[in-house]
Amino acid sequence: MKRAILVALFALVAFDLSAQNEGVLIRDNDTIKYTYTPLAATVTDTIAATAISEVADSVVVDTVASKPRNSIFRRLIRYFEQANEDRTQEKKFDLTWVLGPSYSAVTKVSLGILASGLYRIDRTDTITQPSNVSLYANISTSGYYKVGVTGLNLMDRNRHRIKYDISFASMPIDYWGIGYAMAQAEKSSMVEKRYRIDAEYQYEMARNFFGGVALDFTHAAAKKVANADYMLGQRDKYTATGWGLSLQYDSRDFAPNPYKGIYLSLRETYFPAALGTTETIWRTTFTGNYYQRLWKGCTLALDAYMEYNAGKEIPWSMVAQLGGGYRMRGYYLGQYRDNGMIEVQAELRQKIYNRHGIAVWIGAGNVFPNFNSFQWRQTLPNYGIGYRWEFKHRVNVRIDYGRGKHGGSVVFNVNEAF
Repeated sequence: MKRAILVALFALVAFDLSAQNEGVLIRDNDTIKYTYTPLAATVTDTIAATAISEVADSVVVDTVASKPRNSIFRRLIRYFEQANEDRTQEKKFDLTWVLGPSYSAVTKVSLGILASGLYRIDRTDTITQPSNVSLYANISTSGYYKVGVTGLNLMDRNRHRIKYDISFASMPIDYWGIGYAMAQAEKSSMVEKRYRIDAEYQYEMARNFFGGVALDFTHAAAKKVANADYMLGQRDKYTATGWGLSLQYDSRDFAPNPYKGIYLSLRETYFPAALGTTETIWRTTFTGNYYQRLWKGCTLALDAYMEYNAGKEIPWSMVAQLGGGYRMRGYYLGQYRDNGMIEVQAELRQKIYNRHGIAVWIGAGNVFPNFNSFQWRQTLPNYGIGYRWEFKHRVNVRIDYGRGKHGGSVVFNVNEAF
């Protein structure tokens, strides 16, 4: 309305102002003669100038009022609102940062920072899932800290793939020793420092079927051991370097968070004594996962995992460890450890609203020195519930609460557990 008044006033000022004017108005079949005396130019100019000033001020005020404040809080909201969009075809590298507190039985209260990135080697390829990488750092009130990078790099339309996990950690931990029986006794403590490189190259030999080679390097040292008897005469420091062969079948639609597909992996790793360990060790690992959509927004995920280390003497740093943030969630990582371990779990993942979801699971696990000594009665139960928030396209931040034989604990992590 104010802009209409302004236009009318401009038109009024533009008239030829004289003492008196006559005019004729013809409308349809009627003719009307009229005479009018216009306002003095100075009066008209004064009214017009005042109106122009008021309208202009109003327009400026309205414009300022309607413009949203570009505050840090608003920019942060927009940042995360756009973070879960797949932008790998318009950006070379789509990276999102998140910072937040967390808690687990091992780390206690901690502060973590995570950068999750999605990218495509060939951005013209819209069929192959994007590659992914995660960089993380964590520091806690217990003195724990860990930094690392993990990812899956897909090349040449998924014909070549490189999977890697590189980390360094210093962890004040509780230590029970090796075997099911020792896990029931009183715990000791130590500070474990661990360097780890686990890398794998895979080549697609047939559709969804891969073969490849692997590198596994671990250096672990036990510091400030409270009770040396728990070490069972083993050294406090070990370095192990191994190489292996692997076979995989992978039809998952998106590795960090599959909705459908099958993943099967069998890997044999050889650790020669000449490269650090006291005895030659053979490690066999098997992973079997199945994913299926049940109804809208709901995925059933099944997982089976086995690790077995064969040799005359397996160092404390190389035995299989039950618990942690991926399998048997809720158990203290390493309370149960031995040469062999078998775990199974089933999880329902339901998207609730927008980027929010929940997950519930049940599972079981067992540790044993060798297959002949496996005992069903030593199988440990596991169940829990978790919250999911999609902070990047199909990449979830998860908070899980798992329970087991000795109570429960909270796990904060990125990507699905399996």
